Amino acid sequence: MVTEVAPRVDEAAAPTAETNRERVSRRQVDKFAERRAQLAGAALQTLAELGYARTSLREIAQNSQFSHGVLHYYFSDKEDLITHCVRQYEAACVTRYDEIVATAGSAEELKREFSAAMARTLRTDAAMHRLWYDLRNQSLFEESFRADVLEIDQRREEMIWRVISRYASFTGSGIALSPGAAYAILDGLFQSALLHQLAGNEKAADDLAADVARVLDIL
Repeated sequence: MVTEVAPRVDEAAAPTAETNRERVSRRQVDKFAERRAQLAGAALQTLAELGYARTSLREIAQNSQFSHGVLHYYFSDKEDLITHCVRQYEAACVTRYDEIVATAGSAEELKREFSAAMARTLRTDAAMHRLWYDLRNQSLFEESFRADVLEIDQRREEMIWRVISRYASFTGSGIALSPGAAYAILDGLFQSALLHQLAGNEKAADDLAADVARVLDIL
């Protein structure tokens, strides 16, 4: 008599009810995050135009295709939305110079490309940079912003330090300042140039590029 043997099931490979629930849960989380990113992207323009103080969820809804109810479902309040918007934008900004650092073949090339990139983003993204500085200033008063702003600021500092460190390695010289001090100098130059750019100074970007090049040599 032949006894049929049931095929062996690999328990590790067999999906369980718990695994399926976890997958569904992950999909729901991913979908929610994608929707938040989509809404934040749509809100950025209104935020950049009006700034923190003059923007509400209702104002954003009136200037986008989304209703006030939809915005309120995905974001608990204006602070939640604005912080998410800036985080989303800064996620791209904090790596904008990494390719320059990776591909530069000399100190002069790095200095030229880095200063030109700073001037370029001043021209093309002035409104978005204004929103960042607005939020950073608000964090002095709004504690709910502070942790996110500090994290973003740290990432920006690290980005600038990668540029300066690479430049120093090309020139074979030491760096006279700490990462925080070097970042403060370049960030201060950029913020000042941003004010002049918004005021209609057509030379603001070119002046910034020249100042950045000089600062690299000094640092």
